[in-house]
Amino acid sequence: MNKLLATLITGLFAASAFAQASHPATTPVPPTPTVAETSGSSTKPETSAYSADPKANAKAEKADAKADEKAAKANAKEQEKIAKAQAESKKTKAKARADAAEDKTEALSK
Repeated sequence: MNKLLATLITGLFAASAFAQASHPATTPVPPTPTVAETSGSSTKPETSAYSADPKANAKAEKADAKADEKAAKANAKEQEKIAKAQAESKKTKAKARADAAEDKTEALSK
């Protein structure tokens, strides 16, 4: 009877430890990519980034440059905000340390 009880308790602990595992017991298998057609004909015509029209290319390049400039401005603005917040944080920490040091020297002088 003791062996049976010990086996059941051991199984209970093993099951609870397995249930609390943070990662799955088996590794997930990534989905396999579909095989592309090997025939020469395609249902969609292939498009390139640039068309044969030079005016359209110029417009596309101008739009890309404008978007890049806008993104650069937004990035610079974010970096400025981050730098400002970090500077303010440093000032706050320095003030808190100075206050703590002042309180400590005041407590020691009493």
